[in-house]
Amino acid sequence: MSTPAKSLAAPGTTWWQMTTDNPVSGLIDGGVDQLQRSLSQDPTLRSIDQMWNANPLRDVVPVDWAEIARALRIVWLRSLRKPGTALDVVDLNQDLWRSALDVWHEAGQRWLGLAGSSSAERPASTTDKRFAAHEWHANPVYRTLQQIYLLASDWLLQQGDVEGISEAEQQRINFHLRQFVDAMSPALILLSNPVALQRAVETGGTSIAAGAANLAADLQAGRLSMVDTEAFAPGKNLALTPGKVIHRNRLMELIQYAPTTKKVHKTPLLILPPWINKYYILDMQPKNSLVRYLVEQGFTVFLVSWKNPDASMDEIGIEDYMDLGPLEASDVVREITGSPTVNAMGYCIGGTLLTMTLAVLAAKGDKRFNSASFMVSLQDFSRVGDTAVFMDEPGVDLIEQQMMERGYLDSREMSNMFNLLRSNDLIWANVVNNYLMGSKPPAFDLLYWNSDGTRMARAAHSWYLRNTYVENNLIEPGKITLKDEALDLGRIGQDTYAVGAEKDHIVPWDAAWRITRLFGGEVRFVRASSGHIAGIINPPGGKGTYWTRETGAAAASNPEQWLQGASRHEGSWWPDWTAWLSSRSGRKSAPPPMGSAKHAPLLDAPGTYVMEK
Repeated sequence: MSTPAKSLAAPGTTWWQMTTDNPVSGLIDGGVDQLQRSLSQDPTLRSIDQMWNANPLRDVVPVDWAEIARALRIVWLRSLRKPGTALDVVDLNQDLWRSALDVWHEAGQRWLGLAGSSSAERPASTTDKRFAAHEWHANPVYRTLQQIYLLASDWLLQQGDVEGISEAEQQRINFHLRQFVDAMSPALILLSNPVALQRAVETGGTSIAAGAANLAADLQAGRLSMVDTEAFAPGKNLALTPGKVIHRNRLMELIQYAPTTKKVHKTPLLILPPWINKYYILDMQPKNSLVRYLVEQGFTVFLVSWKNPDASMDEIGIEDYMDLGPLEASDVVREITGSPTVNAMGYCIGGTLLTMTLAVLAAKGDKRFNSASFMVSLQDFSRVGDTAVFMDEPGVDLIEQQMMERGYLDSREMSNMFNLLRSNDLIWANVVNNYLMGSKPPAFDLLYWNSDGTRMARAAHSWYLRNTYVENNLIEPGKITLKDEALDLGRIGQDTYAVGAEKDHIVPWDAAWRITRLFGGEVRFVRASSGHIAGIINPPGGKGTYWTRETGAAAASNPEQWLQGASRHEGSWWPDWTAWLSSRSGRKSAPPPMGSAKHAPLLDAPGTYVMEK
């Protein structure tokens, strides 16, 4: 591809020597643009893209190689305008040679007995899990390969900073460059992975045969195996907190959990999990179940278990989720408990639904919800992390086209998107484990839940994507009308508790913090450590930290200012939340009955909707 660019240079001027003040620079600018247009229309590239999309391996490893090629092409074409590109390449080559020489010099010293205990002789301390094995550091060949890969990767990612493009386009380029860098890891090739090679030798090649069998099984199933699916099941060793399904409609089952204390708070708690995942992330195993913890603190807990939509639910809209979800559930909860008000908690997209519901009720003057809690939830979608790469106008158009064909969005589409956000952990680590090592997927409860996806109802999901990710209408007063009411988040006056997670790649913590500037009531914001899941499922006694800003402190105008004035605490934020919730849940008295005459228990938790595949 360099040939057309070279031909644009004037005689005697090499193409890499052109600068912005060179008379030929205008020609090169026009030539680069023309070259970029011609490449984007190249029928060969389009054919390669179509062949890859038809390749069954794409279902196993859902990397978009066409977008990666586009990002690499843009970086290369833009580099033609940068006079310092050649010098950058020289510096990279020097770094590569210097790194290789250092590795072999150290190895020579060890072989001659001239070096003491070195870093290569000790267990690897690198934070990069791909190269944590001792062989990557003790063997100079593999250590050199690792260092060259890491240096080249860093260099390429630095080249992704392209001038003169939009922030969204820059984010897209950087994302796909990271995908390329991750996919090029030497750990993903049998001959350059010392651990996989050693296993092949030790097993007499059976690990390679087992890996091929695993790949064949995944190709047939049309997905990458991430977990031992036989090791877990809701009601077997997940979602074990005792309770009853006391209400069911076409969209949700409502679970009431059995009390474990003699007295409970008067005001019950209603939990709204996301409908893009199964609810039991909040009730995994007893040791890390948020539901069990809340029950043990003396709360009467109700939880919505969403139905897994099929093609017959094509016309289910966002108002249906509101009517049949928080509104109907809160009516049932108040009837059973006799409490005039309910505290509500929304997790992820469940929190966004709760926000819209509170805005509608505020417009109507309905005060059934006493307080509201939001766990890693978005109201302002101006910053959504790397998910923005998938949620632009063309991306949403593609999703809508897929939903029109099926009547729903297949759970694998959502799973692929979230897996790509953490491709090293959720894709490539499994490629190494399953195919190179020939091992079975691990038995891990969080990975089982992550693989137990749900479909998206077409009408509701299309409305949600366009009004949040694409147009960000929720933060504009009066821009959205639901149930004949114009939404204004500033009218939401309930006391609010909100949590953002420090390393969340789906809901950035500083985006979750925006709730403090949008709601009209008092908001206590907490930043938890870790990510979207581990930051929330963090029971007392485990690792973790959290940050709070005490009531009465001067209001922060931005998240950075908030963090500067925040206090750091060791441990789980759960006790902080339950203390806040207790003060808004009334006095304690005898627990209410399980269900009522009007809403008699239907069956034991976890119910039937959570079992639907």
